[in-house]
Amino acid sequence: MHQPPAADEIPAGPVLAGNADDDQSETQSVLTSSTASLTDSVREYRLLHGRTYSQKTEYWAPNDNKQTEALDFNHFWQLDYFGGRLTLAPIGDSPHHVLDVGTGTGIWAIDFADTYPSAEVVGVDISPIQPSWVPPNVKFQIDDYELDWTFGENLFDFVHIRNLEAAVADWPKLYSQAFKHTKPGGYVEVKQVDIKTRSQTVDLTDDHIFSRWYKNISEATEKIGKSVKNVDDHGLAKGVKDAGFVVEEEKVYRISIGGWSKDATLKELGALNLEFNDQSLEGFGLYLLKEVLGWEYVEVMVFVSEMRKALRDPKNQAYYNLHLVYGRKPEEIQETPAA
Repeated sequence: MHQPPAADEIPAGPVLAGNADDDQSETQSVLTSSTASLTDSVREYRLLHGRTYSQKTEYWAPNDNKQTEALDFNHFWQLDYFGGRLTLAPIGDSPHHVLDVGTGTGIWAIDFADTYPSAEVVGVDISPIQPSWVPPNVKFQIDDYELDWTFGENLFDFVHIRNLEAAVADWPKLYSQAFKHTKPGGYVEVKQVDIKTRSQTVDLTDDHIFSRWYKNISEATEKIGKSVKNVDDHGLAKGVKDAGFVVEEEKVYRISIGGWSKDATLKELGALNLEFNDQSLEGFGLYLLKEVLGWEYVEVMVFVSEMRKALRDPKNQAYYNLHLVYGRKPEEIQETPAA
């Protein structure tokens, strides 16, 4: 099984002429897209320059086929990275009630249900972009996870929170709700990417595209009240602990963007990660840069093109950090933190 190298330097392979774009050819699209049968009102999306977005105006990522395919690529590279493991938390072999917060396409929930047939898995998201053919032990609920949860208290053996970058306004409330609805002895696991793109080879000055991308995207997320900086200064671990969980693991993993690593597994997942970014940048930029910061459409597309080119260039050895925390709800609770 492949062992992730945490935040250590990623072994880089040789840079070959012309391979800045070759990563795309390493990724095979074997994804399918279908949606659950829901009311028409849920499907009234906003349309921005050919991309569709949820009616929930403060959520900035598209929910069209291009983005749902990208989300599945994101799942695949994480699955590769962790050696096929869907969670690192020690949840045992027979969890019964599992919640996937911000389930997206539902791919993690479906894989989890297949792996743990004893579990009843609920995936919650604001967009109905999940498939209709799913294992019988999976249910999808179209709802806003930032509102008060309607599940029973002390219910879930495991609450899974992944990739909610700039998708939560009140993290303390989210963690408190996770604590309230996790049963004593149950676990919460949080994975989140620090979206600040880094380089193993280049000194990133303020005018480098990686620096400018982060500066502008970060500014836009601050304006909509959903900062990407909640990972800074052990933010995930602090949030989970403050909610009442006992933090058992906190790690930071260096994740390559592009197939520039000489390690075969890291090369493959880097190519998948590049595909995720390549398909996502335009949709992210159209809302955050154009709608929030007021850029012109042409400005956004030029900026996106510059970022794509830099990510594809193996000389940059681009990467970002993935933060992971999991914690356990104590068996005996003296005082439940306020929601």
